[in-house]
This record gives sequence, structure tokens and C-alpha cells, in this order.
Amino acid sequence: MAYGERWVCERCGRAWDTSQIPAEEYHGLLRRIRRRQLEAFGLGAALAAILIPLIAVVSASFIYLVPTAMAGWLFLYRPFWRRRVHRAAQSAPRWELHPE
Repeated sequence: MAYGERWVCERCGRAWDTSQIPAEEYHGLLRRIRRRQLEAFGLGAALAAILIPLIAVVSASFIYLVPTAMAGWLFLYRPFWRRRVHRAAQSAPRWELHPE
């Protein structure tokens, strides 16, 4: 559901309007989450920018670093990144919406 949309509960029939959420707080939360996503993408792109030229120009034996880099990403960086995203979401302001 997008910000500002009206949503009707199928069970109770009450309508909720998300525009009750302060826009600057909502967009600030989205910016923080997006920033975390871009950090992860940037790190992956930096690793690729280093490994691809090494493999293509220097030596094909650098291809053996790819599984090591992927394992490092999966077991070291990803849990750290998920904790940061979770903390960002947990520190978000709480909004109390009232049905229409």
C-alpha cells in the first residue's frame, strides 16, 4: 500500500487512511531504509569492479576468489547489514492511526 492511500479492512469494514502519518517522518524512514539498501548494492558493485578486471586482465586464476567473496558476503556482511536495517526499522517513529 502506498502512502496516502485509503484501506478498508475486509473483516471489520473499517477504513484507514495512511495520510494520517506525517509525511516528513514517513519519507525520512523510507530514505533511511533506501540508504541501507544502496550501501549493500554499492559494496557488491565495488567487489565486482575489483574482481572482474582482476579476472579479465591480470589472471583468470582470480576467479577462485569469487566463492570466497560470496561466502564473506553471505556469512559476514549480510548478517551485519540485516541487523542495521532492523535497527533502522525499529527506531522508526510509531504512528497511531484512527479509523475513519
